[in-house]
Amino acid sequence: MQLKVGELARSTGLTVRTLHHYDEIGLLKPSGRSESGYRMYGEADVARLHAIQALRYLGLPLAEIAPLLDGGNASIEAILEQQMRALQQQIRQATELHDRLSLLHAGLLKGRAPEVGEWVRSLALMATYGKYFTAGELKQILVAYARIEREWLLLLDDVRAYLQGGGTIETEQAQVLTRRWMGLMVQWMDGDFSLMERWGAMYRSEPSAHGIRGAPSTEVMEFMERALAFRVGLLRQHFEERHLKGFRPVPDADYETIELAGRSLLKAGKPATGAAARALARRWLALLDQAAGGDADLRARMQTLHTAHPLLLAGSPVSREVREFLLQATSGA
Repeated sequence: MQLKVGELARSTGLTVRTLHHYDEIGLLKPSGRSESGYRMYGEADVARLHAIQALRYLGLPLAEIAPLLDGGNASIEAILEQQMRALQQQIRQATELHDRLSLLHAGLLKGRAPEVGEWVRSLALMATYGKYFTAGELKQILVAYARIEREWLLLLDDVRAYLQGGGTIETEQAQVLTRRWMGLMVQWMDGDFSLMERWGAMYRSEPSAHGIRGAPSTEVMEFMERALAFRVGLLRQHFEERHLKGFRPVPDADYETIELAGRSLLKAGKPATGAAARALARRWLALLDQAAGGDADLRARMQTLHTAHPLLLAGSPVSREVREFLLQATSGA
């Protein structure tokens, strides 16, 4: 197969002038000439042109392409593979952008047409989120937020009220709020500490994200950062660093049933060595095992949490009295 310069130009979308330039600089010389003097390009020439275009597409300047091709440092197969990888990256980026726009569209067109200012604010916020999360992660976070939104907004109201009353971090009430905050975050991010850490990093570094669509205000965030640091310090007195990332979300409601049953047994004067107490202890241990993700050492430390700093039990659905009762029952559970 032989193509004239004009035919090759039309089939590749290049101009004849570009092909002439490639010939002049020795980048792509035609393998032959017609009787009338037209440049003629064979299959090897076309393959070389494809390699040139692939390398140009990847950003290489013309001056670097000829030595690369002539030196045999890269085969046509390798160049094609590199081009395919570049295209795949572009596809991923386009998909990411599509997903982000879909999230923006779903959020802004829910029941009403957005104003221009709202578009701008949302686009800016989306750009902020994009520094820390993929579109898939952001979609996961926003979908999960819908499930905890009511409880989250109530918590923010309670924190603001506590702050307005001059509350500090080293009180039982503050630690009740902090425990609720940590529990909701674990539930929200489905126990993914990487997401939680990046979410915290975003709020520390991006003031533009504060106070928007249920997000904490700067004042609330600064208080909670200090309260969380205080609570983590208390936890480190009882747990090792690896344990802190081993906790799995278990609804407080599950523990509350243990508390109610335990108080009932205590009120009735049932012994910790009795069958009812041992059965309840097994249920409690099963919940702790679930919360510990199967880590026996972590579960054992959770069993004795009531022996640690008193503030760690603030807001816990299982009281110190019931914990001690169940701990006695575990020897026979």
